[in-house]
This record gives sequence, C-alpha cells and structure tokens, in this order.
Amino acid sequence: MRPGAVALALAALLLPAFAAPPGPLPDRMADTGGGTQLITAVAPDTAATTGTVTWWDRKGDDWVAAGSAPARFGANGLVAGDRRKQGTDTTPTGLYRLPYAFGIAAPPPGTAYRYRPVRADSWWCQDNGSRAYNRWTEPRPADCAASEAEHLISYGKQYAHALVVGFNYDRPVRGRGAGIFLHVNGEGATAGCVSVPADAMRAILTWADPAARPHLAIGTSDTGGGTALVRY
Repeated sequence: MRPGAVALALAALLLPAFAAPPGPLPDRMADTGGGTQLITAVAPDTAATTGTVTWWDRKGDDWVAAGSAPARFGANGLVAGDRRKQGTDTTPTGLYRLPYAFGIAAPPPGTAYRYRPVRADSWWCQDNGSRAYNRWTEPRPADCAASEAEHLISYGKQYAHALVVGFNYDRPVRGRGAGIFLHVNGEGATAGCVSVPADAMRAILTWADPAARPHLAIGTSDTGGGTALVRY
C-alpha cells in the first residue's frame, strides 16, 4: 500500500478494540481495503506465533465470515510493517493487497485469481543489492545471489499454493523485507509469512475474487501497546 497509509489507518481506527460495539472484526477497522472481500490474520499478541485467519465477504452493509482456520506467524512474532527489518523472522502487521497467487501444484478448481506456476527456474529475490529485490524472477539474475533468494520449487509443501502479500512490494525499501506470502503450513512457525493448513489455503484460493479486491489485514487482538488489529 502507499507510504504512510498504514500510519494514517492506525490513527483513524477505534480503540480499544473491546470498547467497540459487538460485531464482526471488519466493522471495527477504519480501512478494509475498499473491496468486498477481506482476510484477517489475528494473533493474541506480538510475541505469538499462532492465531487465526478468517476470510470475509461484504454482503450489503454486513461483513460475513466465509471461513476460518488456525494460522502460524513468524518465529519471532509480529512487528509493525513500517518498523520491520529483514531477516528477523517477524510477520509485518498492516493492511496489504494481494497481487497474485502462485503454486507448485495446479490451481484449485474454481480459482479466479491470476495464478503463476512455479517452475524449476523460479526464484524470489531477497538480495538488497539487486534490481529484482522483492520480485519473482525467472531465471535468477546475476545481481541476485542464490544465498539471498528463495528457490521457490524447493518449498514443495509450503508453496504448493500461495498468495503474494503486498508488503514492501510496490515501492520496496531495502532492508525491510521480501518474500512475504500467505501459504501452506510447513513444520512450524514461519520466517515472517502467514501460513494455514493446506485445505484452508485451497479454500481461500477458490473463494478469492480479484474483482472484489481482497486485502490481507495482519494484527493482534491485544489492545495494549498499540498492537490491536483494529489499531493499525
């Protein structure tokens, strides 16, 4: 999202969360991305590595949950997206667009999102010195060191199906982080992504409608210390 948008949203949202009238979480957020679909990824607090992902549809004036699943976050918890540092194994909080889907496996039947197949030469560059920083590349360019890139096909379980999260994507800030996805669970906490069980990831991809402009909102349910989801 554009620079400063998360900070503006933070200033505008209701607080504390539990003082708000009962209702769906999206109703307590100042910014849901402007579309009629939303995914929320909520951890109990910034030190947590697990929580819940819920996907929502806007129906008239109401937000209705279409599904939910247990979620995993970074091994070192969550941190505000504009303060995140690369290599810290933290998940960035904020509201992000979802540019496209990808996967090693074929897209689930009914997938409407643009879906990019992972090939043997598919890489995600995380090299701060590369012109391809925080971008998919095929093949890996010479200025992107293999040690500073993810060879996507090597993550057969996690990247069977995934969505690119627009964190630090449109105007990448070097050193903030690259390669943040919503993907299938691995063996434990992530390196900064949000992950869900395989069946949930497939359900999200068959549900997501690009015309509905879905966004991913990542945050916490803890109202202390400015970390609550409704206080981006």
